[in-house]
Amino acid sequence: MIYLSSTFLLSLFVTIPIIPILIRVAERFHALDMPDERKVHSHPIPRIGGIAMVIGTFATAFLWADSSPFFKAYAIGIAIIVAFGLIDDLKQLDYRVKFGAQLLASFIIVFYGDIKIDDLGAMLPEGYALPVWISVPLTVFVIVGVTNAINLADGLDGLAGGISLISLCCIGYLAYIQENTIISFLAISLIGAVFGFLRFNTHPATLFMGDTGSQFLGFSLIVMLLSITQEDTALSPVLPLIILGFPVLDTLTVMGERIANGRSPFKPDKNHFHHRLMRLGFYHNESVFIIYVIHTLFVTSAFVLRYHYEWVLLGGYLILSGLVLGFFFISDKKAWRIRHIDIIDHAIKGRFADIIKEKGLLIKIPFKCIEIGIPILLICTCFFPMKIPKFFPIISISFIVLIVAAWFFKRNWLRGVLTFSLYGFIPIIVFLTYTDERVSDMGIYSIPYNLSFFAIIFFVVMTLRFTKRRKGFKATTMDFLILLVALIAPYLAGTYLQYKELGAVAAKTIALYFSYEVLIGELRGELGRITLATIVALMVVVVRGIM
Repeated sequence: MIYLSSTFLLSLFVTIPIIPILIRVAERFHALDMPDERKVHSHPIPRIGGIAMVIGTFATAFLWADSSPFFKAYAIGIAIIVAFGLIDDLKQLDYRVKFGAQLLASFIIVFYGDIKIDDLGAMLPEGYALPVWISVPLTVFVIVGVTNAINLADGLDGLAGGISLISLCCIGYLAYIQENTIISFLAISLIGAVFGFLRFNTHPATLFMGDTGSQFLGFSLIVMLLSITQEDTALSPVLPLIILGFPVLDTLTVMGERIANGRSPFKPDKNHFHHRLMRLGFYHNESVFIIYVIHTLFVTSAFVLRYHYEWVLLGGYLILSGLVLGFFFISDKKAWRIRHIDIIDHAIKGRFADIIKEKGLLIKIPFKCIEIGIPILLICTCFFPMKIPKFFPIISISFIVLIVAAWFFKRNWLRGVLTFSLYGFIPIIVFLTYTDERVSDMGIYSIPYNLSFFAIIFFVVMTLRFTKRRKGFKATTMDFLILLVALIAPYLAGTYLQYKELGAVAAKTIALYFSYEVLIGELRGELGRITLATIVALMVVVVRGIM
């Protein structure tokens, strides 16, 4: 439980509440990303989200950090990256100054943290290590290159954060199987911070990570990967290339095209893969989703082939890269354009369907089911655990105080406070239903209880499909990331938590998260009933804990 509750959740809940404060600070000091012909947003957006991720990560990291040279070197390197990144977000720095800061941070990792690329596996004769005069500049080049690759990938809402999150899930697991505790904790801390940030960065974004955030993520990813693949390990040293395959491929392709056209490789343009997808006619969310899927293929192939020969990994990377490049080459040459056709609308057209639509039955019925069903399901869940730990009623009372205070004194904060409380409360209460064998079976109640989750998700999907609210909840690429983590969680469960039922815990937690997101969005600010129901659920835990 320590990995999820005290690391992931703490990082998540430090990041989320600090972001609204940073947004106001960014607006006051004009730390805004202004729209121009190269960018896809149409109004100024604060670009200080990277600071929130750094604070969320290190607020957790310093609780368990050791005094090893690696962690000290990493912390110093991040301090340099963040300092210069923040200055760049406030006052545009010359790229040479940024490179200088990245070089300095890289040298600290190499010489103080003792991280060097000296093992290339089967690509070198057995037992042969690269000499220092090659390994040091190669390591610095790789660290600086990946740091900038993630920076260049930060072109659409949720893109850089999403691909970093997918890579971090793989890194966290690989670190565990190598028994590298420091990297395991660090990866999970970063996952929590990125999740918290993506809540504000999913399209349409209200916050950007800025150079501070993108360089922080890129630097962290490559340093952690080098740490777990260059020590005495069975993992292939080529894994970093595959796990960061898509942003690296994007960067190399764009810079190669710029050089071929006689332009500076550092001059910005609109030829990144995400720009090309949008030129093909894909919407913003669709472009991000496609890149998530492609990057997931790279990361999955790296995980599956993690113990194979380096030439096999390189061959797989080249094949995937060739398919990606081939698709874009052919699409550009043939000037393909995507035509959007709403298949479902065409399929259900007809007089009977039109009548149902006009009366709004397709939205009224499922919405009423989730409005009533979701709070009832959460309240029922509160009765299933046999024992309530002593800490949980205290946490529940704290949430109640926050909700009541927001209701009476700061009503415009209510939605954020309500979401914050539910995100903290739901995973604990669901987890507690599976910590006792008798309770996890639930006897005759288990079947209807489990089926109720499927019913709720069905009505949630129906609500999303037929809602007429233009500003209500809309499915986003964040949902793909949540689903991905839910699928990965059972594998982490068997190792980190040693609870065989955690797959069900993850699935039910995600189902409730997603359902409440939809419900709160569709309520359009009318939060009275859901606020009362949430307080009732919290009070059930308080009373049961006292009794």
